[in-house]
Amino acid sequence: MNLSAIMTWLARGLAIIGGLALVAITLITVVSITGRGLSSLGLKPVPGDFELVEAGTAFAIFAFLPWCQLMRGHATVDVFTSFFPPAVNRVIDFVAELLMTAVITLIAVQLWHGMWDKVRYRETTFILQFPVWWGFAAAMAAVCVAVIVSFYVLYVRFQEVRTGRNILGAGQGAIH
Repeated sequence: MNLSAIMTWLARGLAIIGGLALVAITLITVVSITGRGLSSLGLKPVPGDFELVEAGTAFAIFAFLPWCQLMRGHATVDVFTSFFPPAVNRVIDFVAELLMTAVITLIAVQLWHGMWDKVRYRETTFILQFPVWWGFAAAMAAVCVAVIVSFYVLYVRFQEVRTGRNILGAGQGAIH
């Protein structure tokens, strides 16, 4: 299996897991709202539903980031760049990728520090009393994959500038 296939497998797999997390969050929300609405019939909301939704949403956001990075799914504005020759656009793509890699790495570093603060202070959620750092750790695992994929894509963009040919293609970004 080559590096491109590994990165694709890793990013796609994590995005699928993130999607499953969103499905679970949706189910928890539906069951909890139904329980609140039918409390006269003896049903109850899911205890700590908002805590579970909060942790699950944080994980899901970071779980989708590697796939978005690999597929160039970030929004782009090409008002001027569409008039530039392909070589100039490859350099612009490389610089944009460099900046995005720096931002994702900075997010990972800050998340790491935040997670260890939660571990150190033994902070727990209000209702379920589970350690807050568990949610941070799940998000940290996903953002680590995002950093790896981002550095891979940065390397590919460098190769595109160096060789003068597109390797990953134009991407699927939302062009405005």
